[in-house]
Amino acid sequence: MRFRNDLRPRQPGILGDMRDLRELRDALEQAVRGDVAFDAGARALTTMDASNYRRVPLGVVAPGDAEDVAAALSVCSRFGVPVVARGGGTSIAGQATGTGVVLDFTRHMNRIVSLDPGTLTAVVQPGVVLDRLQEAAAPHGLRFGPDPSTHGRCTLGGMIGNNSCGSHSVAWGTTADNVRELSVLTARGDALVLGRSWAGAPDGLRALVEGESERLRTGFPDLPRRISGYALDALLPERGADVARSFCGSEGTLGVLTEAVVRLVEAPRARALAVLAYPDESAAASAAHGLLPYGPLTVEGMAADLVPPGAGLPRGGAWLFVETGGGTPGEARARADAVVRAADVVDALVVTDPAGRRALWRIREDASGTATRMPDGTEAWPGWEDCAVPPARLGPYLRDFRALTASHGLRGTPYGHFGDGCVHVRIDFDLLTREGVARFRRFSEDLADLVVSHGGSLSGEHGDGQARAELLPRMYGERTVALFERVKDVWDPDGLLNPGVLVRPADLDENLRFAVLPREPVDVAFGYPQDGGDFSAAVRRCVGVAKCRTAAGPDSGVMCPSFRATGEEEHSTRGRARLLHEMLAGEVVTDGWASTEVRDALDLCLSCKGCRSDCPVGVDMATYKAEFLHHHYAGRRRPAAHYAMGWLPVWLRAVARLGAARLLNLLSSGGPSARAAKRLGGIAREREIPRVAEETFRRWFRRRWAAAEDAPGRPATLLLPDTFTEHLSPQVGRAAVRVLEDAGRRVVLPPEGVCCGLTYVSTGQLDRARTVLRRTLDLMEAHPDTPLVVLEPSCAAALRTDLPELLHDDPRARRLADSVVTFAEALERQAPDWVPPRVDRPVAGQTHCHQHAVLGDDADRRLRAAAGLTGALSGGCCGLAGNFGFERGHYDVSLACAEERLLPAVREAAPGTVVLADGFSCRTQLEQLGGVRGRHLAEVLAEALPAPPPSGTADRT
Repeated sequence: MRFRNDLRPRQPGILGDMRDLRELRDALEQAVRGDVAFDAGARALTTMDASNYRRVPLGVVAPGDAEDVAAALSVCSRFGVPVVARGGGTSIAGQATGTGVVLDFTRHMNRIVSLDPGTLTAVVQPGVVLDRLQEAAAPHGLRFGPDPSTHGRCTLGGMIGNNSCGSHSVAWGTTADNVRELSVLTARGDALVLGRSWAGAPDGLRALVEGESERLRTGFPDLPRRISGYALDALLPERGADVARSFCGSEGTLGVLTEAVVRLVEAPRARALAVLAYPDESAAASAAHGLLPYGPLTVEGMAADLVPPGAGLPRGGAWLFVETGGGTPGEARARADAVVRAADVVDALVVTDPAGRRALWRIREDASGTATRMPDGTEAWPGWEDCAVPPARLGPYLRDFRALTASHGLRGTPYGHFGDGCVHVRIDFDLLTREGVARFRRFSEDLADLVVSHGGSLSGEHGDGQARAELLPRMYGERTVALFERVKDVWDPDGLLNPGVLVRPADLDENLRFAVLPREPVDVAFGYPQDGGDFSAAVRRCVGVAKCRTAAGPDSGVMCPSFRATGEEEHSTRGRARLLHEMLAGEVVTDGWASTEVRDALDLCLSCKGCRSDCPVGVDMATYKAEFLHHHYAGRRRPAAHYAMGWLPVWLRAVARLGAARLLNLLSSGGPSARAAKRLGGIAREREIPRVAEETFRRWFRRRWAAAEDAPGRPATLLLPDTFTEHLSPQVGRAAVRVLEDAGRRVVLPPEGVCCGLTYVSTGQLDRARTVLRRTLDLMEAHPDTPLVVLEPSCAAALRTDLPELLHDDPRARRLADSVVTFAEALERQAPDWVPPRVDRPVAGQTHCHQHAVLGDDADRRLRAAAGLTGALSGGCCGLAGNFGFERGHYDVSLACAEERLLPAVREAAPGTVVLADGFSCRTQLEQLGGVRGRHLAEVLAEALPAPPPSGTADRT
């Protein structure tokens, strides 16, 4: 897609006196044993959190321990540089961004120091991801109570900073309710241990609080989700002068946490989930409070706007997710049934099996991303993500909220913690134009007044940050906000800790992250149909919820294998999106498409397409990578692997025409010739070069057809000999022909030259890809609207997605894309009465990542079940991913990806298990790393057929 302006390199901006900046960096490098990074890439990765805001830091420090934190604070204090403590970077109000030095605790200070089941406590460092603590506590029947939907990537330090809550707060409270002791460093280096007494408090705090005790008793709303402001009422004597509790929710503005003692709770041995359906959101909200006397673990609400089709929820317009617990499954179920009986509902569903409950909970947890798009595709943003009102007032509040948004011409879909009166919502603010930003401000002021009129809190979970702190006087009054400022001065007299947040805040419409993006769409190759052809809008999809940073688990999908292998932010989908954002902005990453920072981050992207389906907002980093490589190497020499593997279809066709397969296999099987070929082709020395078939699939097909008798009475099935099936795995094509014929079909092939362009797309050779795909469209005109069976999942995915997005100006592209079917889909649709042979064996292996992300595997599951192939395939990515795992420098990451789930699943399989791998890359990875032969489903079924296929059933065109 062509537009007027291009993305040209810009001159680097000067952030200040560069000599002072170098002196700061040098001083930190000398003082800190951990990591110090002031390069453009490190800074670009931390300009944003999950909010609407962007602030450019001077540098990033990943401290190794508390001594490093103290050293970094000392240096920053000496230079007068602000410090921002950052955990998982999932804050929604802007408090994890800053203009000074960012402390990243996730890299080194991420340990569980100890866990004591006897005292129900754990000692943790601030960078511990919540799920790691839950995993450590689970064998003891324990857990940490609060659990935000970002539990797979949020850290305990961030949770303490924001006083996070999560869906189970109706049972176990907020993070502040579960903190016992905090080890904290002030900006001036004082080490404090905070607990339920004044012993660890900074000098002057007690006197200040005692002088304002009456205000603290009367000036704070009494509701379960009051997170806004400082929790100074926790310091009252009748509340135990709990300094640790009052520190929670201070958003890094008072001190820097280095260690925490947290309370654990006993987890119910069994759970049940009641999903209660109501006619609309208001009815669900009004009913939530009445369910609390039944002692539920959760009372979560959401409306139909956020629920994907076919989600399996009971019929209704809105739902409450009410979880119950018990000592036995029967007890948990009985409690859920009691809730259903007590509720006045349209319909209800009770689920007790863990897999079913996880599937339903994913719908609720993904709402934080799903809500970023309205049903018509319009962007929606945080900013008013989590107001809270007394639970009994939630129904009336939501009615008033809907009226207010409509009066401002805005839309949003509330969801969240209805049992606690806390509402999450993303609103379709226009944050790109001056008029839209002005409306954002007017609405924010009006909504703050509405929340206060219902006795609520501006923040019910994620803190005030920059998004709401300016409005705190509307909730607390000027005198109480002035008291907050005095408390800040006691803790941080120099004002260096997270300035501009919570007290003396920046304006809520300053530092918006969209302001730096190009005002006109940049010149791009792909069509980006979901983003109006605008690459900036595509990059804006990443709102920072960071599901891509979630570690592997039973339901973690594919995204993001490179992050799981390295643990580095730059190798996550979010990190790469942030770098692309900064490339478009041109302030930190200053050389546009020529950026080496973006290139290096994208280098370890496997193009698995996992983010296309697993990311709640549909970020498609594989497409963005191809786009970037297309521009980055325009007019420049490419890496050798782009020529060797990007042009693989050309080289393999040449080998076939020359009849040189046997010679090539001999030369590439080892010795000096193989080493030379790898070196010239940019192939990792650890890799074996796959053998090329001496007889291609088409040649076998023609030979077989020539010797066969015709069978014109059978309906035809069009089967594509993709590059891998044609030259590297013709046995898969032969097996597919046999199965299709057994199902009563007559196999025909499209003309030679039909190609999906996959290898050109994955290496960013998009001009060549377009040429190849246009030729494919021309050749396929001989088969208009005929379903095209594609055996290789990556090729099928390329035709389904890359074809119509690259050739978005050609209507034939969408028609061909819609005609593509997988092997299992073809059998299900074209031979619905066919009964597959019984194999009756367990399976192991992995669903191909492109099948997971683009094609879906429902038909495959049904076909396997009909054949008696039992068990589930693992998720994840095999790590070879086409050319990725073969490229020099990628072997270690490729191996780590395979070792995450695929290889362990195969090793642990029982004897006699069938190892399924429909993708050539997956089969190659299994063979080269595991010494295991994986097979396509077609091969397994063909081998189980009772007799050879009858002659005379193949045809060609």
